[in-house]
Amino acid sequence: MTVQASPIACKVNNVFIHVSDLKRSVKWYANLLGLSIDEATIESPVHNIPVTGETGLTLDDHTFDPGFTLAPSSHVLFNLFVEDIDAAYQFIQDNQITVTREIERIGDFAYFNFQDPDGNVLMICNC
Repeated sequence: MTVQASPIACKVNNVFIHVSDLKRSVKWYANLLGLSIDEATIESPVHNIPVTGETGLTLDDHTFDPGFTLAPSSHVLFNLFVEDIDAAYQFIQDNQITVTREIERIGDFAYFNFQDPDGNVLMICNC
């Protein structure tokens, strides 16, 4: 099979999370990731969460899209890396965040799923 050259880079640039309440979601994600957020900088329709690495995280409330209907994903949208899965799980529990799948351990690999304020399912894993 011949592979055709593509002008599209082989990397994920940004992940968009559709939210119903931008300020609430920014505060929730900031708490989840241990970030300080100046609420005065939160303006519709989108807010970029300052994450490390190449892939960005943008929360979008669709203020300028009146026809948009939020449909939270019941499937994992993306995962967040942790070194200590048990400490991460305890943090999620301590913050009363809904866990949708308990910790699964497969050899050295472990993960669990949880929901953001709009019901989108996210994953935390150690690999």
